[in-house]
Amino acid sequence: MDQQYVSEVKTQMLKALEIIKTDLSSVHTGRATSALVEHLPILAYQGSQTMVLREMANFTVSDATTLIIHPFDPSTKEDIVKGIMVANIGLNPIIDGEVIRITFPLLSEERRQEYIKLAHMKLEAGKVMVRQIRHQEMNDLRRSFENKEITEDDRSRLEKLLQEVTDEIVSDIDLLGKMKEKELSQV
Repeated sequence: MDQQYVSEVKTQMLKALEIIKTDLSSVHTGRATSALVEHLPILAYQGSQTMVLREMANFTVSDATTLIIHPFDPSTKEDIVKGIMVANIGLNPIIDGEVIRITFPLLSEERRQEYIKLAHMKLEAGKVMVRQIRHQEMNDLRRSFENKEITEDDRSRLEKLLQEVTDEIVSDIDLLGKMKEKELSQV
């Protein structure tokens, strides 16, 4: 019972952690990465279809500050450029033959600090998600005890396990934050 319970709760919390990782990858670090654009919605084919950019192209990082987008369908180049511009993420895509080239600007110290604050906000939102899962599970355990589905000892033991899993995931989130802050601090 304990292992199954821990496994189910951990699965829920790991899903939240994946959401946090994806959200955190959208914070600009001054280095070329497809993570900033690959999830952007693009209105393609004269506005008849909305697609996610990663479904429309491959990405190559040619150097530390240049991302090259290779559209699967060359006729969508203008749609992709327009979608990136509409997203207003501070990037200026340029059509270069059959590809789209994005040069990532170097970040000023002030901008780096803004992005570090943004990353911290995203990390805190992630911790809130994990704590909400813990809170819901604690309520479920309390109800199970009140309905005499589990004993007081079972409830205490499961609450302790739940807290251990929560602490582990929050620790993982803190580690993600330290790595992102280090990445943002590098010039």
